Amino acid sequence: MSLAGGLRCCRRLLSWVPVLVIVLVVLWSYYAYVFELCLETSMANVEEITAFIYLIFYHAIFVFFTWTYWKSIFTLPQQPNQKFHLSYSDKERYENEERPEVQKQMLVDMAKKLPVYTRTGSGAVRFCDRCHLIKPDRCHHCSVCAMCVLKMDHHCPWVNNCIGFSNYKFFLQFLAYSVLYCLYIATTVFNYFIKYWRGELPSVRSKFHVLFLLFVACMFFVSLVILFGYHCWLVSRNKTTLEAFCTPVFTSGPEKNGFNLGFIKNIQQVFGDNKKFWLIPIGSSPGDGHSFPMRSMNESQNPLLANEEPWEDNEDENRGKKAQKETSLGSSYYATVLAPAITLSEPTFSYSSYK
Repeated sequence: MSLAGGLRCCRRLLSWVPVLVIVLVVLWSYYAYVFELCLETSMANVEEITAFIYLIFYHAIFVFFTWTYWKSIFTLPQQPNQKFHLSYSDKERYENEERPEVQKQMLVDMAKKLPVYTRTGSGAVRFCDRCHLIKPDRCHHCSVCAMCVLKMDHHCPWVNNCIGFSNYKFFLQFLAYSVLYCLYIATTVFNYFIKYWRGELPSVRSKFHVLFLLFVACMFFVSLVILFGYHCWLVSRNKTTLEAFCTPVFTSGPEKNGFNLGFIKNIQQVFGDNKKFWLIPIGSSPGDGHSFPMRSMNESQNPLLANEEPWEDNEDENRGKKAQKETSLGSSYYATVLAPAITLSEPTFSYSSYK
């Protein structure tokens, strides 16, 4: 094995360390909650019914938590299909061409046959020189996975996988059930934490597990709820993490809300139209990941989807027109009604005053 191959193998092994840490923490939390808290502490205090109820809800959450984590790890990122790759002849012509402007025009001609509407910051066609393909909209190259990923969001070391079109729904569900898992443990353990603190329970081996379980659950809950809240905001705007940091550029120019279709449709772009699959880690995202509905196209079909800024401009224009109309009405009213009345009354007033 060459030195580069050995380093690559070590890198792959080390990439599983964060996943191994999470798995060990979860296994310990299962042992601490089920055996040390419910079966040891609760049963010792004659709280069999409470322990039974705790275990039922705990295992229901635990199943969905582990299921979504598994799907986030082992659902492979989806790559662009063959039609986005350069053919052998096109690749050869592109690499042999030394003039950048000619290479750029070659990519433009190739992109005309594809449903590609996003561009680079300079307005050129988005091309990956490592995968030798024209990138579909929202597709990016992951340097860790060494491939282009459809609708790439980010590479997550905690699942050792690239989060994109194929597994973004599972990742969001994993975050949601992780938050619920930590919250459930913290709320149910807190009562026993108080009892240990007050000395109402004997200081046995379970005390360490119960107290440390509460600390770990609270610590993970704070970090996870922030991350989950951020991704909820991204979903509500139909953005990826990369798009939130770098505004996508379309053929018409940069547009930060280019894929924003409205709150409900944005959610459906991730979870699908069928609501009964929203909480289950089953693939239900619409489309194939190569093309996505855009705000500009929806606006052409439905003007009510226009963004807020044009509406504000229209409101200002309407206010101006309304003010001009009121001014013209006031002027005409003055000219037709008030002015003759004042003219007729002024001589009478002047005559009586001097008289």
